[in-house]
Amino acid sequence: MGDTQEGFPPLIFLNAFRTAYPQFAEKTRDGHGYAQQDAEEAWSQLISQLRQKLKSAPADGEASGSEAKPFIDEYMSGKFEQTEECLDPQAKELGEGPQKKADEIFFKLNCHVSSKDVIHLTDGIKAGLVDTYSKTSPTLGREAEYKKTSIISRLPKYLPVHFVRFYWKSNINKKSKILKKVVFPHELDVADYCTPELKAMIIPVRDKLRDLRKEELDIERARKRQRRMDKAAEHTNKELKDKGPSGGRAAALEKKGAPEDVEMKDGETFKTDAELEAERAAQILQAKREVLALASPALAADKGANQTGLYELRGVVTHQGASADSGHYTAYVKKEGRKDPKTGKREEEDGKWWWFNDERVTEVDAEKIETLAGGGESHSALMLLYKAIELPVIEGEAAEQKPAL
Repeated sequence: MGDTQEGFPPLIFLNAFRTAYPQFAEKTRDGHGYAQQDAEEAWSQLISQLRQKLKSAPADGEASGSEAKPFIDEYMSGKFEQTEECLDPQAKELGEGPQKKADEIFFKLNCHVSSKDVIHLTDGIKAGLVDTYSKTSPTLGREAEYKKTSIISRLPKYLPVHFVRFYWKSNINKKSKILKKVVFPHELDVADYCTPELKAMIIPVRDKLRDLRKEELDIERARKRQRRMDKAAEHTNKELKDKGPSGGRAAALEKKGAPEDVEMKDGETFKTDAELEAERAAQILQAKREVLALASPALAADKGANQTGLYELRGVVTHQGASADSGHYTAYVKKEGRKDPKTGKREEEDGKWWWFNDERVTEVDAEKIETLAGGGESHSALMLLYKAIELPVIEGEAAEQKPAL
C-alpha cells in the first residue's frame, strides 16, 4: 500500500485469513461471490490471531532472555472487576449478598444501543457493563435472576468500542440491524466506568491535562490571529507605500516596540513578539511539568496502560444498509502529520481523515465523521478505534516523564 497510489487487493492476506477461519470463505446461496460477513467478527478473529503470534519488545531494564508478552495483552487488553448479585428479594433476606467474581480480560467495550434511553456512546457503554441472566441460586435452591456489574480496573492504550447493532430476531428467524442514531465523541473520557482505585490515579491527571490542552489551543489561536493581523498590516503598508508620500503614513504597526499612535507612560514598555512567545512557552512548560508531577508511578510501570483516562478517536468502521446479511462496509482513519525522516517528529495534524471505500481512498473533513452516528440506512458506525491521549512530552527532560517507582 505504501508503494502505490492505486487500489491494492490484499489477496495473500485474504486467502490466509479464509484458510484460518473458513467462515469467511462461505459463498452466497447462488454461488456467485462470497457471503456477507460481520466486520466485528472479522476484527475479533484478527485480534485472536495477533494475540497468539505477535509478541511485544522487552521493556527497559528487562533481561534480553525474558519471555516476551503478547502485544495485544499489553497494549489492547483491559481488565474488569466484576460483582454478581441475586435480584430475588427472598435470597437477599436469607443473606445471599453480592459476590465478587474473578477478574476478566476484555479486548473491546460494547455499546448496547437497543434501549430507547441510549442516545450517546457513553450511555451504551454504561448499559454494556451490566448483564442480567438466570441461574440456580444456592440459597433458594431454584432458578433466580442475577445481575453482573463490571467496572474497569485497567485501561489499555488502544480501545475498540463495538456498537451492538446486529441481533437475532426470533419472530422472523433472521439477523437484524438496529438503525437508531447514537452520537459518539472525538474525545472519550472513561473515568466514570473505572474502579475507585483507578479513578484516584487518572482523574487528577485528566483534569490537569485538559487545562493544558485548552491553554495550548488558546495560544495556538492567538498565534494564528496574530499572523492574520500581521499579514493584514503588511498588505496595508504595501498599499500605502505604493501610493507614495501623499498616501499617508507607511507603517501602520511596527512589529517591535509600541505602535506609533499610542502614548507611552513613564517607565512603560511594550513586549516584543519574541518576548511574548517566550512567556507562552514558559507557561506551557510549567503546565506540562504539573501534569507529569501528578502521573501515577504504578501506571507508569505498565507501559501498555492509559495513564490519563482520555482517548482520541483514530478510526471508524461503518456499515451501510438496513440488513445485517448485506450492505457495504467502509473505514475511516484519521490522518497523521507528515513525519520528518531526519528528526522523526511529526507535523501538526490538519484534522482530516482518509475514507477507505474498497479501492477508492478519499480525503474528508472531520465533519464527515459526525454523520456516521446512524439513524437510517446510510453509513453508520459499527466499530470505533480509540487511542489513549498520552502524557505531555518535554524535550530534553525525559526523566521527568517517568516517575520514580
